[in-house]
Amino acid sequence: MQVYEIRDEFGLDHLVRVERPQPEPSSTELLVKMRAWSLNYRDLLTVTGQYNPRMPLPRVPLSDGVGEVVAAGNAVTRVNVGDRVAGIFLQDWIEGEISPDKTNSDLGGGIDGVLAEYVLFNEQGVVRVPEHLSDEEAATLPCAAVTAWNALVEDDRVKPGETVLLLGTGGVSLFALQFSRLLGARAIITSKSDEKLSRAADLGAWETINYATTPEWYKRVLELTEGRGVDHVVEVGGSGTLPQSLRAVRVGGRISLIGILGGVGEMNPLPIVMRRLRVQGIYVGSGASFEAMNNAIASSGLRPVIDKTFGFDEAVEALRYLESGAHFGKIVIRR
Repeated sequence: MQVYEIRDEFGLDHLVRVERPQPEPSSTELLVKMRAWSLNYRDLLTVTGQYNPRMPLPRVPLSDGVGEVVAAGNAVTRVNVGDRVAGIFLQDWIEGEISPDKTNSDLGGGIDGVLAEYVLFNEQGVVRVPEHLSDEEAATLPCAAVTAWNALVEDDRVKPGETVLLLGTGGVSLFALQFSRLLGARAIITSKSDEKLSRAADLGAWETINYATTPEWYKRVLELTEGRGVDHVVEVGGSGTLPQSLRAVRVGGRISLIGILGGVGEMNPLPIVMRRLRVQGIYVGSGASFEAMNNAIASSGLRPVIDKTFGFDEAVEALRYLESGAHFGKIVIRR
């Protein structure tokens, strides 16, 4: 079978397609023939060596993909041959609270990922995906969607009428926009592109802010909320945006800290203390959370936002497109 490997050193030029033997499932394992994959910013960081410079090589990248179960061990009971499934991001986090031993089971990081024609999973490490979604749409769910779901639902359910601030128009932020609408909340979203903000408004954003023309965007957030601030921030920027997020959220509000797109650095914790803020780190979610989210997606008919689709032989080009930042929503690879 064909599989992509970060071969002997990091870098997009060292992501190569190689042949490996097709694996055989043990009694509790499944063999999944992959149909589609989607990219996260983490995948780009992994391939370029910025996510974990000490990661052993070679490593198969990517956490997100969907495929069909084509073989199963004789003790498998959770799924059947022919089912369409996706792997959960942390293969050992099935339910309950996260623990240190579970954090090393991340697909495409601590263990080999899914950018291959066939992938072997333990039966506990997959979930069925909503039937109404295409393969490309279903492939976008494991990381970005589950992360947004956990930020807004599992860790602190957003209530109808509340206001949520979303930074940027990447996968997590757009899923958070869609979930906010499902929950009856109002979403404010930022971007440096008026075109992307217009598309976000078409998806149901309550208000939009261009942070290039409004660099102190927290002031505009306070204007929109009559000085109160938002109830919840989905924070993907890290130290580059967190100081403004701390000023844009209401007293007693919540910040779900997800990404570091704006870099890492020092910050002043005093606003957290003085304004009784809750800052919660979000690391994707469990298999149980993934299944709960899929139930909500299936019942609502929600469809993920896909920007562009590449062929399996164009995986490097897809990552270069992700690196450009031109996308709105998810970038997908298709067989």
